[in-house]
Amino acid sequence: MHKTADTLQKDEIKDVEHRLKSIFGGSIGNLVEWYDWYTYSAFALYFSPIFFPNSNPTAQLLGTAGIFAVGFLMRPIGGWLFGSIADKYGRKKSMTLSVFIMAIGSLMIGLAPGYNQIGVAAPLLLLFARLIQGLSTGGEYGTSATYLSEMATKKHRGFYSSFQYVTLIGGQLLALGIQLILQNWLLTSAELHAWGWRIPFFIGAILSFTALYLRRHINETSAFKSTSEKAQKGGIAALLDYPKEVLTVVGLTLGGTIAFYTFSTYMQKFLVNTVHLTKEKSTILSFVSLLVFAFLQPLFGLLSDKIGRKPLLIGFGILGTLCTYPILITLTFATSTTLIFLLMVGALIIVSGYTSINAVVKAELFPAHIRALGVGLPYALTVAIFGGTAEYLALWFKNIGHENYFYIYVSFCVLISLILYSTMKDTKHHSKIED
Repeated sequence: MHKTADTLQKDEIKDVEHRLKSIFGGSIGNLVEWYDWYTYSAFALYFSPIFFPNSNPTAQLLGTAGIFAVGFLMRPIGGWLFGSIADKYGRKKSMTLSVFIMAIGSLMIGLAPGYNQIGVAAPLLLLFARLIQGLSTGGEYGTSATYLSEMATKKHRGFYSSFQYVTLIGGQLLALGIQLILQNWLLTSAELHAWGWRIPFFIGAILSFTALYLRRHINETSAFKSTSEKAQKGGIAALLDYPKEVLTVVGLTLGGTIAFYTFSTYMQKFLVNTVHLTKEKSTILSFVSLLVFAFLQPLFGLLSDKIGRKPLLIGFGILGTLCTYPILITLTFATSTTLIFLLMVGALIIVSGYTSINAVVKAELFPAHIRALGVGLPYALTVAIFGGTAEYLALWFKNIGHENYFYIYVSFCVLISLILYSTMKDTKHHSKIED
């Protein structure tokens, strides 16, 4: 029996609604995970003296940045663990578990006593909580990238998958927005330093349990359902059958992750510690520039659906290599707030060539039965080694009096990725999601 035109149209509308509901559920959970992750960075300026009592502000930030970097070491383990769970038991189960673990980590930080109360156990407790959060975040990226890419239609895959970074940036914006509210309307600077910094971690735990509820009610992808038997033979052993794809993920991620963390996470500290802006002004500039950054992601994703993924990656590679040093050195000596803001936005426009499509490019490299692990593990390893240490390296170079060496380092890493971008196939035209 043939379906009528009205029935076909209703089925099509229902299918779109189903995809949007699933993408919304997956994205909201992603937003909460990254809010919890970035809250640590956003409020490190306030709680670093609580756990590291040192009179030198840069030394205090080095302490918290060191724990931030160590948290990244758990991300490869999270990428392996949750990627394996996603490929074997489903994307939905993996994402639900990861957001629950993130809630536990946030609660631990919010409740952690300071150095004056329990001595050296305080930074150790902070370290343990960050390790838990690192495990969760390591599993979040590969699974959510896989989920969003599989839920999207072929024609709009770049657009829909770009919402992973919209929500990732949205998590950072939420953290900064709460910081702005606390700074300007609710608490004094002294109150923020003493106890107010704990509030956003409690908010993060509440949001995580809300996201847990939403993720329990999203649908599993049809790609996983159709390959669940193959996934039983997955894991690290199966991943070894795709060495070229694994190395491609590493090369794709290298320059992009360092540039992203430099111009997003580290930028707020850079504005305070190097440009010598107030904490309040640096928070406002970071918030507005990241808001622009978030809106850019779906536009770039849509563009990739029209012209392909490769042109955007090459554009990021060329501009990132040539412009990173001039942007950062100009920021160092800038005094105009307008100029500082324009330079920040300019840098984030360049980085959007990578961030908007990196998830879908990596997902398109692997078949479904190994996709979440294939995306998550090599990505997490690369981020742990390079992204997680970017902030620490920047502060270390500053501490020894050669901050500009970090600018050269970022440019060189983007150049390495550019070489890969110029030689790889365009995954839009060679996607394995349709296989």
